[in-house]
Amino acid sequence: MKIQGRAHKFGSDVNTDYIISGKYKFKTLNMDDLARHVMEDLDPDFYHKIRQGDFIVAGANFGCGSSREQAPLAIKHARIGAVLAKSFARIFFRNAINTGLPVVECDTDQIKPGDELVVDLAAGEIENRSRRVKIPVKPLPPVMLKILADGGLVAHFKKHGGFNF
Repeated sequence: MKIQGRAHKFGSDVNTDYIISGKYKFKTLNMDDLARHVMEDLDPDFYHKIRQGDFIVAGANFGCGSSREQAPLAIKHARIGAVLAKSFARIFFRNAINTGLPVVECDTDQIKPGDELVVDLAAGEIENRSRRVKIPVKPLPPVMLKILADGGLVAHFKKHGGFNF
């Protein structure tokens, strides 16, 4: 699975309220509406800057805070190809995989805002075309790659009729 796009860089400890402010979760459950507000507390114009397949790139502990499933869903509905970070809050990591949003643990220091990236989940590397470097990633277990390829855990269950990994 290869994903190509531009980097949009944020710092460490990006919590779920920064990803999608809690003030919106009570107004709508429509994920496309929520997607318009992704990361707006950190970058008010974020939604208007992104294109299909772009990446959120962050430091350590991305997705900390509450365990709301709306955070990875809103990112996915904003057409973000994947989130790249040094580390993730564990519940955010699982929620992301379960909703079909690729999350990649890697050293993000070699990625700058606007860099053109190709993320190859199967090969376990990121090609930073802007800086002409390859960045190794922490490989995802095969079962997680299957879940992502199927579009998330629910889609995986529907496709395989249950717990067939």
